[in-house]
Amino acid sequence: MATIQLTINGKACEAPKGSTILKAAQANGIRIPTLCYLDKVHQFGACRICVVEVEGARNLQASCMVEAQDGMVIHTNSKRVRDARKVLYQLLLSDHNQDCLACSRNQDCELQALGRELGVTENRFAGEKNEVGIDACVSFTRDLSKCILCRRCVSVCNRIQETGILNAQNRGFATVISPAENLPIGTVACAMCGQCTVVCPVGALKETSHQERVWDALNDPNKRVIVQPAPAVRVGIGECFGLPAGTSQTGRLAAALRRLGFDDVFDTNWAADLTIMEEGTEFLGRVKSALTGGDAVLPMFTSCSPGWIKFCEHHFPTELDHLSSCKSPHMMFGAVLKSYYAKKLGKKPEDIYVVSVMPCTAKKLEIARPEMTNDGVPNVDAVLTVRELGDMIKSAGIDFLNLPEEQFDAPLGMSTGAADIFGLTGGVMEAALRTVYEIITGRELPFPDLHVTPIVGLKQVKEATIKLENVRPEWSILEGFEVRIAVTSGLAGARKLMEQVEKGESPYHFIEVMGCPGGCITGGGQPRTADIEVTRQKRMEALYKEDEGKKLRKSHENPELLAFYKEWGEPCGHASHEYLHTHYVPRGVYNELTDETFVIEA
Repeated sequence: MATIQLTINGKACEAPKGSTILKAAQANGIRIPTLCYLDKVHQFGACRICVVEVEGARNLQASCMVEAQDGMVIHTNSKRVRDARKVLYQLLLSDHNQDCLACSRNQDCELQALGRELGVTENRFAGEKNEVGIDACVSFTRDLSKCILCRRCVSVCNRIQETGILNAQNRGFATVISPAENLPIGTVACAMCGQCTVVCPVGALKETSHQERVWDALNDPNKRVIVQPAPAVRVGIGECFGLPAGTSQTGRLAAALRRLGFDDVFDTNWAADLTIMEEGTEFLGRVKSALTGGDAVLPMFTSCSPGWIKFCEHHFPTELDHLSSCKSPHMMFGAVLKSYYAKKLGKKPEDIYVVSVMPCTAKKLEIARPEMTNDGVPNVDAVLTVRELGDMIKSAGIDFLNLPEEQFDAPLGMSTGAADIFGLTGGVMEAALRTVYEIITGRELPFPDLHVTPIVGLKQVKEATIKLENVRPEWSILEGFEVRIAVTSGLAGARKLMEQVEKGESPYHFIEVMGCPGGCITGGGQPRTADIEVTRQKRMEALYKEDEGKKLRKSHENPELLAFYKEWGEPCGHASHEYLHTHYVPRGVYNELTDETFVIEA
């Protein structure tokens, strides 16, 4: 790789040709403070905090935007630079709501930390402030009085997810980051993925909290309060307590939830195994129908990600039959808890209060959907993000890092390794294939260590072909059939695959979509991180390790699940269709759950 020679703070340095000044400094161990910049996500130069002095240049240069040149002499910490950064910071404060003590980001705020680093001890500027307020929807809350116009959320919404919901509106002092025409976020085609809340450096974007409703339920003697954490929670929760990314905390997670006072501590992983049985059976039914002249709709898309579902309802409302009818795992679990488990306890469904701990903000919208009810009772009552659970554990005075390793409760707490990988891109597909392939052939998947190699990793769209040979007699119609699969994570990839379907050009039979890049491991409710790529990789590796460490690694081998089906009935049977499956709603470009305006008819 070609390199350049330059001088930074009197030190001779070398950097790859094409590097920005910021990257060149970082490569040589020199820190330049930043605020709006986020590596591989947002590079815009809006805040100017990263300015440096370049000899020969009249003005200070934004180091995140200017390419380093051979022979440059750069000063990152001169008096001129330090003074300019302080003024820039104080100007940001001049139009910022400074209720820091009451802010959810207090002591976890990048703006606050930057002030300490720059040595700012006073706010020199005061004057007119933007007349902006709070925009809250079921999934997240926007406090525009705290927005610093860094535009990170704009980049992740437009460039990473390619949904285009958030943009800069108006000009100059009147600029706000908002949907078009300053419409409330809940009234537009937002998927509620929450990726904007992960990258926001301040308290302007956050999940709409369910903490108080959970505390209220825990303190209600008339409620049996049940909790279920998703697969990706166990590799994210440790970061709330200072552990490195990808440190799996399954045992401590169960222990912490028990100490918070939940009556039952189950695991959404059990329902992930349940989902495979339902979704796998549905897929086989569709394929068999298609091969015998039926009217089955293929390709079939997974339906675990509510952000993806809402995106599809808005942007591809005529293609909803391609979605699996399965509810997502935690919604299935809620339905089981308020029917099957409530009956065993002798409880009424309304006396069961189900709390899901999710790496996702879209799950908060999901539980508000009228389709996610049975017998007039919602399947799930509250959703806590991983960040919210971390706050609750701290608030309760629980010493998380010194908790013992504990198990989830029986009989709905056992899961296989296939369930663990539900939290990462390609995991749902791999879990489904482990079961479906073995049902058809009687043999394990012919891949090393059961991992379907072509769909492992973080590439935007992955694909594979599985040929069915030497099948069981009852599946002879599938002999020689080649199952073509695709996997994507992030809504940009989902759009590409759905456009193929819309045009009638999709070559696939089965497609997995997760709404967030990388899957639930970097969902909108996970702990924030300065290095998204490294964190995503570490969390992915941790979930694969969880899977590989289990004796049972295929959903159809879960003994607790098999015992359940003996009472419940067969997969995709009558009870399953009543409680575990659902339907979807064409939403069009402007439609909230309670607002049927401008719905595009399918």
